[in-house]
Amino acid sequence: MRIKRSTWAIPYGIFLALFVALPLVLIALYAFQDRTGAFTLQNFAKFFNTPEDLHTFIYSIEIALLNTVICLLLGYPAAWILANSELNRSSVTVILFILPMWINMLIRTLATVALFDFLRMPLGEGALIFGMVYNFLPFMIYPIYNTLNKMDGSYAEAAQDLGASPAEVFTKVTLPLSMPGVLSGLLMVFMPTISTFAVAELLTLNKVKLFGTTIQENINNGMWNYGAALALIMLAIIGITSAFTDSDSKRADETGGLI
Repeated sequence: MRIKRSTWAIPYGIFLALFVALPLVLIALYAFQDRTGAFTLQNFAKFFNTPEDLHTFIYSIEIALLNTVICLLLGYPAAWILANSELNRSSVTVILFILPMWINMLIRTLATVALFDFLRMPLGEGALIFGMVYNFLPFMIYPIYNTLNKMDGSYAEAAQDLGASPAEVFTKVTLPLSMPGVLSGLLMVFMPTISTFAVAELLTLNKVKLFGTTIQENINNGMWNYGAALALIMLAIIGITSAFTDSDSKRADETGGLI
């Protein structure tokens, strides 16, 4: 008896239903309920009427944007150097950049704390930004490198034959064609940054609170409904960001990045 190819997808469908769809449904249910299980919007009203939580949410977005911009400014040149065959002839260099991704984030963060202690530097917002960049920079480098490495070099050669300067080749050919990788890197850095809490707790000694910490505190204190509402708000922001990024990425793919 021949098994249909679609049958092999059943275990994955069950996994997605139990560990992806069901938790999201439960978050939505808790977010729109009070302690008695009755429907309410009070959890969301409480968020907008609590200045501390609202400020933490805005501050978390600012930190996520700052970290994403720094990772982009540092990651794009690194990815370009790695993808340039004249400057890089060994895959070992690429592995060295990607190697931190193989280590657990908490271990990397604890190593950063130890480094700051060794250098006698105070833990705080500066340490948080440093730790964020250190943890998420590889997630910016790799997608950009992957796109640049697969780029057809004939486009740049054609531009040079037509008299384009190196700066014009980069701004009008290389950069537009690499936008799918850039958008992917932006998404891979921004989304986990806005939701993290352990990194902030370790690198600031709980002096700086991010939105993920607020969600964790409410859930740990038994305030499941309010914590679920905060998680749903964060998921909405991530979903909107992901939708815009996917739309821009598809447009770049359709036009070849040259608009």
